[in-house]
Amino acid sequence: MYTVSNRLKITSYILMAVGVLFLAIGFMAAPSTVEEAKEMVAAHHDAHSDGHETAAAHADEAHGEAHGAAHDEHVFHQLQNRPWSALYVAAFFFFMISLGVLAFYAIQRAAQAGWSPLLFRVMEGITAYLVPGGIIVFVLLMCSVFHMNHMFTWMDADVVAEDYLLQGKKGYLNPTFFLIRAAFFLGGWIFYRQYSRKLSLAQDNADDNRNFVKNFRWSAGFLVFYLVTESMMSWDWIMSLDPHWFSTLFGWYVFASMFVSGITVIALITIYLKSKGLLPEVNNSHIHDLAKFMFGISIFWTYLWFSQFMLIWYANIPEEVTYFVTRIEDYKLPFFGMLALNFIFPLLVLMNSDFKRVNWFVVMAGIIILFGHYMDVFNMVMPATVGDQWYIGFPEIGGILFFAGLFVLVVFTTLSKEALTPKRNPFIEESKHFHY
Repeated sequence: MYTVSNRLKITSYILMAVGVLFLAIGFMAAPSTVEEAKEMVAAHHDAHSDGHETAAAHADEAHGEAHGAAHDEHVFHQLQNRPWSALYVAAFFFFMISLGVLAFYAIQRAAQAGWSPLLFRVMEGITAYLVPGGIIVFVLLMCSVFHMNHMFTWMDADVVAEDYLLQGKKGYLNPTFFLIRAAFFLGGWIFYRQYSRKLSLAQDNADDNRNFVKNFRWSAGFLVFYLVTESMMSWDWIMSLDPHWFSTLFGWYVFASMFVSGITVIALITIYLKSKGLLPEVNNSHIHDLAKFMFGISIFWTYLWFSQFMLIWYANIPEEVTYFVTRIEDYKLPFFGMLALNFIFPLLVLMNSDFKRVNWFVVMAGIIILFGHYMDVFNMVMPATVGDQWYIGFPEIGGILFFAGLFVLVVFTTLSKEALTPKRNPFIEESKHFHY
């Protein structure tokens, strides 16, 4: 049995406390009036221009003169959105890790894979975060519905009244239906996780394989549900932040990001537990297989990213290409840095088969991949909500610290509740003797 150490608990609480403090500073620093927002923008430009006017400052001045109060109001909302957006990015990132693991777990169950049963308890521990993580995301969505922020512009009736395109989408993009869909998605995902976990534990003490067979059937059915709801979730929770823009690949793109992030966390936690003398039957072949998935899904993510980018960029349709233009112009470092971390790094580092068996090497690669996919979520959310008024500060760091602490506390507490090795899974012996 695994026992959560006091050091790990204290570290989690410290991360959460510091995270809350940083987030509070971020919310308190947000402007409360349009005039305060104008002063913050002016101070920010002065700090970066050393007292000299830059081309960007001239452009902002011209833009402000052209649009006057409307532009000032828009910048005010962007600055108000910043702490909310930082909180939302971190909340969604850690939630999507758990959801990606749930998909991987269901695939292993439905495929009746022989290599992975030794890792089932690790996966079940990570998916335990779906409950608190999902509730937090849902609360943040409700905050948008009740106009506590301006992240989802289509929720503003005044904006919709002046926008012909948004009026045409009111049947789908309306606050009530939005929350109903979110509750349906979360309810389905959490129900499967809880029921599958129950069947998995019941199998340990059963005299036959009925629970295993039930889990197989539920997992196969859940994957159909998951493929539909995950795509809709990506449209609702991410793509609708840019309500004029759409991509038919977006659901798959978000899935690839959460899938590789989830598998990476499985690898990291498995290696950690093994280093503590637990999971003794897990061998380098299991780690090698996880690292192969990390490499393969990273390439799959790149394929989807390039397919989406290339078609939109080459067609050069204004309402489509604007999505990438704003990110390339205003988010150069996170945009191109994310590409390097999510494609170039895994390609160069994880291509070699021998390196996939070296635990410390997989850990190093995994940490960088996770950071890269956090930046991917950052790039999906922040340009739509804060525009060019972004920078890394207290709320961004606070969001990561708080949810990292919560994630670690929930996952490792769950791992401590049951034996880490399933007892009566029909494929457990095959998994123990897995070698590749």
